[in-house]
Amino acid sequence: MVKAVILFVIGLVLLIKGGDWFVDGAVGIAHRYHIPEILIGATVVSIGTTIPEVMVSSIAAAVGQSQTAYGNAIGSIICNTALISAITISAKASADVDTRTFRTPVIFFFLAAAIYTVVAYTTGSFSRLIGIALLAIFLVYMTITVRQAFSGKLVMDPEDDAEEEKKDSPLWKDIVFLILGATIIAIGAKLLVDNGKIIAAGLGVPESVIALTFIALGTSLPELVTAITSLVKGHSSLSLGNIVGANLFNLVLVSGMAITINPFTIPTDKVIAGHNASLVVDVPLMLFVMLFMTVPALCTKKLRRYQGIVLLAVYAAYVAFQFFA
Repeated sequence: MVKAVILFVIGLVLLIKGGDWFVDGAVGIAHRYHIPEILIGATVVSIGTTIPEVMVSSIAAAVGQSQTAYGNAIGSIICNTALISAITISAKASADVDTRTFRTPVIFFFLAAAIYTVVAYTTGSFSRLIGIALLAIFLVYMTITVRQAFSGKLVMDPEDDAEEEKKDSPLWKDIVFLILGATIIAIGAKLLVDNGKIIAAGLGVPESVIALTFIALGTSLPELVTAITSLVKGHSSLSLGNIVGANLFNLVLVSGMAITINPFTIPTDKVIAGHNASLVVDVPLMLFVMLFMTVPALCTKKLRRYQGIVLLAVYAAYVAFQFFA
């Protein structure tokens, strides 16, 4: 147990340093090619910070651990929105949202969520065809966003562009920071998740709870580190884009990859009044927290502190439910 705790701490340190380098590289590339931070956050950064989820869910699916493959994706979306984005939102009285670049990942998320939810409630199992369909949505999303960026439809604000003209860091350095940061994040997350599972198992925590809380939180730590690092460095748009993009990728890339590797059914080990707890709590909560964060932002072009506070309260209640219900 002592060894697990030490490795857990080492993983956390690697995550923090990797997140710092990753943000520096991503922001450097965004400014160099005049791409909005929220867009680079919703694509490159989101893929990088979703690497741990892809690794954990794919490996879990390959060895038949459907609870981990399923719970990691759903739990990470809830954690990303109700904990990580909530921290970012709560830190500022209000934050402006560029709806031009925010709208696309939100639309794709709810498209994928609609497919995911319908399948979950009607069949209770995910076939390889569904996995391929989710991966196809990922490819379409990436194609559209990249084409928008380089067709000139999405550009940085002139004042932001002028402010960053003085940035003379060479391109190779930004790329090295991006790749090295993502690699360190992945290594740190693996150390943290593997040893977090050992610690949790030693405390007698059930597997389903581990998947939805410990593993979800562990694999979401790159998003948390990136969000905090971005906030400290004054790049809140990068953080917001990363959260929304990461949530989309959890559905279409993480789940799609896991389902394609080994189709699985929704875990049924926990029930509420005779009903599958995941269908009663987890899936509805995933939809609610995303709606609560994104709809007001799209309507008012701002994120308010009350949203962050409510989301944090929801996440605290959700964790309490998982452990004590």
